[in-house]
Amino acid sequence: MCTSSAGTMLALVILLLSSLDICFAIDITFRVQEEKNIGTYVGDVAAESHFLDGMLSQHTNLITFNQLQQKQAGVSQLFNVSKRGELYTTQRLDAESLCKYNVECFKTIKIAVHKDEAFLKILKIKVIIEDVNDHKPKFAVKSVMLKFSERDGIGLKMAIPNAVDKDVGNLNSKISYQLTRRFRETFKLSVTKIITGSSKLAIILNEKLDREEKDSYSLQVIASDGGSPPKQGVLNIEITVTDENDNAPVFTQNIYNVSIRSTHGRFLPITVLSASDLDLGENGQVTYHISSATSDIAKSYFKLNEVTGEIFTQKTLNSEQKQTYKLFVEAKDGGNPSSSSTAMVLINVINQQNTVPKIDINFVTELRENTATISEGIKVGSFIAYVSVIDNDVGQNGEVECSLHHDKFILLDLGSKEYKITLKKPVDRETRDHYDISISCEDKGSPSMKTERKFFIQVMDVNDVQPQFMKEVFKFLTYENGKTNFPIGYINATDPDQDLSGQLSYHLLSNNKVTLPFRITSYGFISTTSSLDREKQEQYEFQVFVKDNGTPSLNNTANVVVEVLDKNDNAPYFTFPGVNPFTLDVHYHPQSKNEIAVLRASDRDSHLNAFLRYSILSGNDKLLFEINPYTGVFAFSRTVYQNDAGSYQLEFAVKDSGTPVLSATTTVSLTLTVSNKTSPALSTVQLKSDKMINLTWVIVIVTSAVIVSVAIVVSITLCVVRCNNNRNNQYITEINSDREKSHYTCVTKKSDTLNRSSNDMMARNTQLIETKAEFYPQYESQSEWTTSTIDKRPQSVLLRGRAAPMACGGPSGVKV
Repeated sequence: MCTSSAGTMLALVILLLSSLDICFAIDITFRVQEEKNIGTYVGDVAAESHFLDGMLSQHTNLITFNQLQQKQAGVSQLFNVSKRGELYTTQRLDAESLCKYNVECFKTIKIAVHKDEAFLKILKIKVIIEDVNDHKPKFAVKSVMLKFSERDGIGLKMAIPNAVDKDVGNLNSKISYQLTRRFRETFKLSVTKIITGSSKLAIILNEKLDREEKDSYSLQVIASDGGSPPKQGVLNIEITVTDENDNAPVFTQNIYNVSIRSTHGRFLPITVLSASDLDLGENGQVTYHISSATSDIAKSYFKLNEVTGEIFTQKTLNSEQKQTYKLFVEAKDGGNPSSSSTAMVLINVINQQNTVPKIDINFVTELRENTATISEGIKVGSFIAYVSVIDNDVGQNGEVECSLHHDKFILLDLGSKEYKITLKKPVDRETRDHYDISISCEDKGSPSMKTERKFFIQVMDVNDVQPQFMKEVFKFLTYENGKTNFPIGYINATDPDQDLSGQLSYHLLSNNKVTLPFRITSYGFISTTSSLDREKQEQYEFQVFVKDNGTPSLNNTANVVVEVLDKNDNAPYFTFPGVNPFTLDVHYHPQSKNEIAVLRASDRDSHLNAFLRYSILSGNDKLLFEINPYTGVFAFSRTVYQNDAGSYQLEFAVKDSGTPVLSATTTVSLTLTVSNKTSPALSTVQLKSDKMINLTWVIVIVTSAVIVSVAIVVSITLCVVRCNNNRNNQYITEINSDREKSHYTCVTKKSDTLNRSSNDMMARNTQLIETKAEFYPQYESQSEWTTSTIDKRPQSVLLRGRAAPMACGGPSGVKV
C-alpha cells in the first residue's frame, strides 16, 4: 500500500512538471498566408507533435485532439482542429486587421491531446499569418507644390510627404524611394529613417537656381515596396522658383518618458512638449499633431493641444487593457509645404484600481458547458481541469489566491495565476454519480475583491498484459559537461490495455545502489540531473522500471547503458619543470650535443583531447633554441658561439588537440655560459689592449707563487695528518658527505661523467620527467643526461638547475 502511494505521488510530481512546461512553451509553429479561402489547411498537429510515433496502427485512433476555448483572445473563431489533428482556417484571414504594422503576425491556440478518455498534454500552437503584398505604397496626396528661392544655397531641403503601405510584412511594407532622372543635376531626393520606422523625405537643392533661366520644374518620386513583384506609388512634385521654409521644428528631446496614476485628472496636463523653429513668420510658427503611427488605443485615451503642446487624458484609463502607451507627436511649422519633426512620448500608467478577478476553466473532457466527465476508475491525482485567473491590477490588488473546498477534488497552484484541478480521493459512481464544485478567488487588495465560479463533474462507468519494451537493452551516447536536464534518450514501452491499464509510468533502478545522475519522465524520456564527468565515470549501467496503472499493476524492466563521451575540459599541465619559473644554468663545450632538457606535460582528457604539442612562445629572439612539438625535447637549433652566452627568459607552451584548444605555459630562466674553446662569432671578435695583457701576466705570476706556497704548506700538513689517519679520515668523510647531499651538478668535460652525491639523490632525479604516455612515443635524448644513473653521459654540456624546495619531485634543497 505504501509503495502504491509513493508511486502515485511521483506521478503527481511528474505531471505537475509537465504542466508547468506546457504553460510557457510553444510546441508547434505553422504558417499560413492571409486571404486564403475558408477551410484552408494549416498543418497536421498529430504529425508535428509526434504523439503517434512508435504507436501501433490500431492504437492511433485512440489519440484525439480538441481545441480549448479561448474567448478572451478571440482566436477560436479563426481556426478549427479535427479529431485527427488537422488544423484548418474557419474564415478568410486578413493580416492587416489582425496584427500591428511591421511586426510578425501570429496567433496562438491551445489544443488538448487525449488518449481515449485520458488527458495527455495541452499543446500551444503558434500560427504565423504570412502577409501577402496586396497593397501598394500610397502617398497622402497625389502632388506637392514646392517653392525654391533663387537665393537658396546648395543643400537646402524641402520636406515632402512619405508613402504608406498598409501591408504588415517586413518586406511588403518596406518602402524604397527614387527620383526620376529628369533634373537630377538640379535636385536630389533625401530619405531618412525616423523613430516610427517610416521614412522622412525631402527634396535637396543640388545647384544654384536662376529664375530668369527657368522658373519651374516638374519631378516625380516613385515609392516601391519590397514585395515580389514590387508595387509602386507616384508623387508628382511641382517646383516653383521664387524668392524663399528651410528649417524644420526641433523638439527639446526626442523621447519624453512620463509616469501618471490611473486616476490622473482629465484637465491636468500630463506633460508639455516643446519644439522650436529658426524660421521667421509663418514658417517659424509650430503646431503639434499626433502622428498616424500612433495606435488607435492610445489616441482614444489621450488628446493633444495643437498650439501649446500639452497632452491630456480624455477618458478614464483602463489598466486592464494596457499599462504603457506610446504616442508619436509631429511638430509642424506654418510653411508651405510645412516641415516637421517627430518625438515619441511614453506614458506609463500606475494602476490604483482594484477590479474583481476573472476565473476561466478549461476541462479535459467537457460534456456540456460547465460540466466535465470523469471515469469512476480514474486514479487519485489525475488531471481534471485547467484553471486560469485574470486580474491585471498591480501590487497587492493583483495578487490572487484561489481555493477549492471538497473532499474528492483538490486545486493545485501552478504559478502565474494558473491552477489545475486533480482527483484527491477515489470516486464511486454507484455511490454518487455527480458532484457540484465551487472555486473562489480573492485578491489581497483593501478592500479585497472576491469572485466565485461553479461547475459540475459527471462520473462515468468504467489488467492482464505486461508492458513490453521495444528491446531488452537501450544504449545511448552523450557528451560530458552537459547542462542539467540534458536529454539522453527515449525509452519506449507499449501496453495494449485500454484506459488506466494502458497508461505507463517509468522509474530508474540503480544496480549498485548509487544515486544516478539521471531521471526519467512519465513518457520515458531520460535526462540528466547533474553534469556528467567522463574523467570520473565513463559508463553507467542501470535499469528502467515500467508499470501500468491497472489493478493489480503489472511491470517490466529493461537494461540501459549510457556511455559518456569525452570533451576537452581539462587543460594540459607541465610535469617537468615542476615549478614556474624554473632556472637552468647551461655550460656549453665544443662539439657538444644539441639536446638541453626534455619538457613533459600531461592531460587528464583522452584521445585527441590529450594529444599534446610543445612550442616556444617568447625569449628565443636569436633563434638559438628549438623544441620538438611532439616529444618536448628542448635543444639548440644551431651552432653556439661565444657571443650567445647570456641569460634567456624562455616561455614554453603546451597545447592539446581538442576543440577548443586548451593550453598551459611555463617560464624557464636559462643562463648560458660558453667555453673559450668555442669559436666566437665573427661580429663579436674583440682585441685586448696592451694594458690588459700586462695585467694578465701579473695575475699569472702572483697566482703561481701562491700555488707553490700552498703546496709546501699542504705537504707539511699531510705528514701530520698521517699520524691521525683513522680519526681524521672519518671526520673528513662525514663533512664531504654532507656537502654532496646539498649540491648536485652535471659537469661535462672530455671524460664526461655524470656525478650524483648519493644513491638517494640518484633515485629522486630519475622521477623528474614522468608523464602520461598513452598518445606519445617514448623519447630518449641522445645526450641521455637527464635521468642516467650509471653510464649514460652527456657529451659536452655543463647543466646546473636551481628551483624552489620540492622542485621537480625532489626534496628540499636539491638542485637540478
